[in-house]
Amino acid sequence: MSHSRLNQQYITYKLAWIDMPLDLEEQEQLDQFKAFWQKYKNLITGVLTVALFAYAAYSGYQWWRNSQALEASKLYETMVGAIAKGDKDQTLRAADDLQKQFSSTPYASMSSLVAARIASDAGDSAKALDYLRWAAKNASNDGYLALAKLRLVTQLIEQGSEKDFAEADQILKETPVAGFEALWLERRGDWYLAQKKNAEAKASYQEAWKKLDQAKEFPEEARRLLKVKLDAVGGVAQ
Repeated sequence: MSHSRLNQQYITYKLAWIDMPLDLEEQEQLDQFKAFWQKYKNLITGVLTVALFAYAAYSGYQWWRNSQALEASKLYETMVGAIAKGDKDQTLRAADDLQKQFSSTPYASMSSLVAARIASDAGDSAKALDYLRWAAKNASNDGYLALAKLRLVTQLIEQGSEKDFAEADQILKETPVAGFEALWLERRGDWYLAQKKNAEAKASYQEAWKKLDQAKEFPEEARRLLKVKLDAVGGVAQ
């Protein structure tokens, strides 16, 4: 028998098997599936559609976020270059652009903190406060958020007006960023001391010392500075 004839017979056999009537159990299972599909097909199709859209949206968001971070890093490098050249105006412009265009990236918070220091060193305390307020409100990273709030409090205390003290007080009443409780207490002590409330300052510094002593990750310079403050108000580092 030729090879082609064997193939033809095999195909005929397969087609015949496919066309064979289903037994009762198979027919019942098929009917059940058809009934299930008729009842739930809209729901299943809807769920699959939502899942596909969700995946597409997630993929698109990841691409957008990565693209934003890349562009923000380029602008931040421009800012670093401006700092190296001593170009204050270009430095602050770059920080402003990062705030406006890439506010959701860590580079915006980083640049605002740097710009605040540069503005402060240049004697522009109002501009420095603006940068710190922006970072204290918009920073997505806990570390930058804590740093912005703590620096803002310090700057407000240095300003020394009743309004400045009130704003600093409101920040210090907020729940401290986790891991920065000791520095929050230290700034509260600074707030009291600037208003000549030495007893309250002493109590805050002592509480800060206890917290700082438990937080081994803080640098030794932070402990030395706090001890100087404690000594100044007659406190004892225990």
